[in-house]
Amino acid sequence: MDLSFILNELGEERENYFNAISPPIMQSSNFSFKDVEALRGAMNDEFESSLYSRGQNPTLTILRKKLAALDGAEDALLFSSGISAISVPILSLLKSGDHIIAVDNLYSWTIKLFKDFLPKFGITTTFIDGTVFENFGQAATPQTRLIYLESPNTFCYELQDIRKVTDFAKSRGIITMIDNSYCSPLYQQPISMGVDLVAQSATKYIGGHSDVVAGVLTGSKAVLKKIFDHEFMNTGPALSPHSAWLLLRGLRTLPLRLQRSFESTRIITEWLASHPAVQDVIWPFSPKFNQADLVSQQMQGCGGLFSLILKHSSFSKIERFCNSLKHILLAVSWGGHESLVVPAIASFSEDEYSADNDHHQLIRMYIGLEDPQYLIADIKQALEK
Repeated sequence: MDLSFILNELGEERENYFNAISPPIMQSSNFSFKDVEALRGAMNDEFESSLYSRGQNPTLTILRKKLAALDGAEDALLFSSGISAISVPILSLLKSGDHIIAVDNLYSWTIKLFKDFLPKFGITTTFIDGTVFENFGQAATPQTRLIYLESPNTFCYELQDIRKVTDFAKSRGIITMIDNSYCSPLYQQPISMGVDLVAQSATKYIGGHSDVVAGVLTGSKAVLKKIFDHEFMNTGPALSPHSAWLLLRGLRTLPLRLQRSFESTRIITEWLASHPAVQDVIWPFSPKFNQADLVSQQMQGCGGLFSLILKHSSFSKIERFCNSLKHILLAVSWGGHESLVVPAIASFSEDEYSADNDHHQLIRMYIGLEDPQYLIADIKQALEK
């Protein structure tokens, strides 16, 4: 299906809303029906019906079709946050006694989900170095029901061999799930590599304007309907119609924004790699990236998220650099128009800092839509401090 058709036309039955170019925000909690039979049909299948906006809504339906098509999936389910798009399906598909294999260095709230929340329900997790394929087989047990990937992850940018992992999982009857937030559907299509469920934070590149929090899950219609009919409807993580409309707006410019961010990041990372104050730059499309072959095999590109390590790094030096930036903002998340920075030391105190731990030295930067030379000038003056 053509990308331009998906972004600009798919699901947009304009004759149903006065031929408006922009879809309407169906800001309604409930919907009426012409007779009892029609109402009964909607009540029996809320997954495919707009009955009550805790479930589906016409504005969400347009977005749902587009996001499913972008991922090459049968269907999509929309959530009020990225972490709910991860936690709800796991709660739906796993039960007490089940086991998860998860890769190291995940998104922080996903780690908390696996370490602190799921054990309350008798679900255990083994964390492995996902860059070594053999670790998956060694960690698997008869109780393993899910393999959870994040490729690349979003501080160290470690990749997993998605096709190898899914082939292994299918041979054991294990479900596979991936957080694809880093790449977006434009630059990586995990379903084509055999992944069962693809989650992403739509807050990031899909929204693109730092004004909406949302999540999306794509996969088979049968599995998504199972998740929707029980755990989704019982926990109530529905996306609002207004948030769905903001994501529809963001989708229109997704290819342009990703391309701009990618090109600017290439310029800035090349400049940083040659700077005497910088020890290392970690970005999947950097010439020295240690998994370059896997990048070319799985990814068609990536956005503007990378990490750097300063030479002779220290807690105070990292803090001083980040505090000295004038135009690159200290903030979490990424994917918007604005460039951001967040150091690993923001999550712990100076007493906990170890100069021998490379992860402690990481400074994550996101390059937005500003002129790259404007950002280089800001980074340069901060490095000189």
